Amino acid sequence: MRPYFALPAPGVFYFVSAWLLMIFAGIVHTSVGIRPFGYGTALVATIGLWLVIAPAIGAIASSRRRW
Repeated sequence: MRPYFALPAPGVFYFVSAWLLMIFAGIVHTSVGIRPFGYGTALVATIGLWLVIAPAIGAIASSRRRW
């Protein structure tokens, strides 16, 4: 049963992290100097962050396994 729930978990995490990014940007927008943005922009920013951070995490994890 565990693999069944493991499949949708990244998708749920993606949407929740985009929502949190939107909320966080709305809270700190005056301090940081950005305009608050909507959920669609948060989705694009989140997928961009995932595409940049995921390979870096994979490279770090694979380099630690070689030792």
